[in-house]
Amino acid sequence: MKYVDEYRDGATAAALTERIKRTVSRPWTVMEVCGGQTHAIVRFGLDALLPSALTLVHGPGCPVCVTPIGIIDQALQLASLPQVIFCSFGDMLRVPGCQGNLFDVKAAGGDVRIIYSPLDALELARANPDRQVVCFAVGFETTAPAYAMAAIQARRQGLSNFSLLAAHVLVPPAMEAILSAPGCLVQGFLAAGHVCTVMGYEEYEDLARRYRVPIVVTGFEPIDILEGIAMVVSQLEAGRAGVENQYSRSVRREGNVAAQAAVREVFEPTLRAWRGIGEIPLSGLALTAAYVDLDATVRFRDPLSRFAPAGGEDPDCQSGLVLQGLLKPPDCSAFATRCTPENPLGAPMVSGEGACAAYYRYRRRNDGSGAR
Repeated sequence: MKYVDEYRDGATAAALTERIKRTVSRPWTVMEVCGGQTHAIVRFGLDALLPSALTLVHGPGCPVCVTPIGIIDQALQLASLPQVIFCSFGDMLRVPGCQGNLFDVKAAGGDVRIIYSPLDALELARANPDRQVVCFAVGFETTAPAYAMAAIQARRQGLSNFSLLAAHVLVPPAMEAILSAPGCLVQGFLAAGHVCTVMGYEEYEDLARRYRVPIVVTGFEPIDILEGIAMVVSQLEAGRAGVENQYSRSVRREGNVAAQAAVREVFEPTLRAWRGIGEIPLSGLALTAAYVDLDATVRFRDPLSRFAPAGGEDPDCQSGLVLQGLLKPPDCSAFATRCTPENPLGAPMVSGEGACAAYYRYRRRNDGSGAR
């Protein structure tokens, strides 16, 4: 299939690997910030093809994984309300909060629906005028336009029974948080091609300049990733630090201007806590004043205020270190023992883009440990 087979070609991969080996002359550490890229790296063993001096680390590239436990608990409470139809993409349903997950709420009688588009939730609101439909808005900049359009359509259609539980997070502030952290070892980034397809990459240019770090916008197939790594390494070895675009078949510097306009109409940047990492200024999206009536935390302020969650993160879960690139999943003592996709301690083990789930699926030995 075009744009699949040609980006998984073995001869091209070997040539790129050889190019990287010839270029690398000293140790470098490169981070990818996309769960899809993480899964491709682990699935195809791309890291094993690289010279030992080049280290790949996995960053907070999974929006499901970094959704804070406080918002998960709000989702559980909203989904438990008898008048609510709670809509979410499927990978959020097993993410643990303080008191279970959305599957537990569904099993207890909550009306939890899996959707494939925010417009599915909008259709449910039209079809159920006597119910309140809450849509769990999770994702990076990639999915924000779809939720923005759902909000715009709800307003145009006069739907008073549709609202969003906003949990979007933004990639550039997270990258800056990593770069500004004490002891940061990351020297180059692979930026997520789908995020940049929407937002462009102008924001990354300031990061590259201020922190003297190369950033290459990269796709998701093996050839994309190997070429992106080769471009980062070339900059590092030459002492350059700029933004380059490997994923030119999809990404333009300015991004999708129409999608950006829709996002700006509905959302605005806000302080957001990242699960396992902490608060990052202006790293989330909240509904603007013009759309605040569609904010589920405002519409259901009273029932949410009566909810006092007990507990917190499992002390054995080290997903925060995994999300910051400070720990590989197999190095967590709970990996594939106490923590599995069926019984996850943290979101990276259950999400379809989580690093722990990738290692569990592709690099778990028969003894239950993670292969290196």
